[in-house]
Amino acid sequence: MAFLFNKFQEAVKVLAKNSPMLAKNPRKLQFEADINRLFLCTSYNRLGKDADEADVDEIIDMANKASVDDQQKQVQENIHLQIKSFCMSMDELLLPDVKKTNEVSESPKQSNATPQRSGLSLAIGRNRPGDKHPDVPETRPLERADVSQKLKDHIGYTLDIKPSQISHKEAGEGLFLNGECDVGAVVAVYPGVIYSPAYYRYIPGYPRVDAQNSYLITRYDGTVINAKPWGYGGETRDFWDGLTVPEIRPNMQGDEKGSDRLLKLLSKPLDGRRMGKSGDIIERRNPLALAHFANHPAKGVEPNVMICPYDFPLTEKEMRVYIPNVVFGDAEEVKMKKFGSFWLKLGSSRNSGSDVPVLKTLVMVATRALCDEEVLLNYRLSNSKRRPEWYSPVDEEEDRRRWS
Repeated sequence: MAFLFNKFQEAVKVLAKNSPMLAKNPRKLQFEADINRLFLCTSYNRLGKDADEADVDEIIDMANKASVDDQQKQVQENIHLQIKSFCMSMDELLLPDVKKTNEVSESPKQSNATPQRSGLSLAIGRNRPGDKHPDVPETRPLERADVSQKLKDHIGYTLDIKPSQISHKEAGEGLFLNGECDVGAVVAVYPGVIYSPAYYRYIPGYPRVDAQNSYLITRYDGTVINAKPWGYGGETRDFWDGLTVPEIRPNMQGDEKGSDRLLKLLSKPLDGRRMGKSGDIIERRNPLALAHFANHPAKGVEPNVMICPYDFPLTEKEMRVYIPNVVFGDAEEVKMKKFGSFWLKLGSSRNSGSDVPVLKTLVMVATRALCDEEVLLNYRLSNSKRRPEWYSPVDEEEDRRRWS
């Protein structure tokens, strides 16, 4: 299998170097190169260990001939199948009787029952963190650590947070894979509040949103995810609107009063205004919702995961509880267009693109087989801004293209 995957890696390098888009649109080139690599890795993972060389050759041929749109659709399907399998495993762990729970959720609601809440239909003021939500299904009373260990027994790996093995002093805690996974596997999910460009001004700390928050990440389409409010997750399945101050782990050392104040400051709405904000029932014990703790590799070390945009279809209602994200803003998405460094509103985008409502999330995909090791992600910090002293570029050209 190592020989077969080497063929994948060579195919990625050749495509990136020979693309005619290099001089015309560097940013688009980097996006296409990333999609191509994700297509190869996730398709390779989907083949399984029984794949032969003919299967590999066919996928490489598709990667060279298929359009970027077609590859992107295939990546979404490959990722969705993995997420679906993960959600089924979580149901087996947490739901007392999966079949019974599904029957209850499909039965007609009583006239006095609380209406089903949608992740795109809630706003601040209508629901508060302290509100009771009778539609939260009963789950097994397992602590987060127990859920994590049982998940490892199901899928072969889970995630731990512990001191990073990177030497610089700002590395702090790191994300570690506990167990084994194959190349192309979804290693972690990036949790938090999703901001479209139309709502950038509401990101806590705006306009210097990253001054006191290192848990922000941006997709190629401009969507920003703020993982700060998620923290380490929680110990329950409950309603989460992105404003709840995350729990501090009992085994963390030091005085947490200062960080508590900072978290509350970052979570406070600007000017006290009522702003559109959605929420939903979320499983806070999700063991894979820790992607925001992955560190950038030390100099000379290759990253072992890469970011993959994943548009979760909200029609998959049974899976929604395991997607650790909520959307900031109104139910209707606003279409934006970037001109230089400015985003301008172009009106409603209700009828554009797919009719299926989605959450624009991110996952981390393994770029090689992993076994009991720290998860490392290429941050690709912009070379047009001052970088931290600890930052060693993995590939300067990739960084330049990503932010050109």
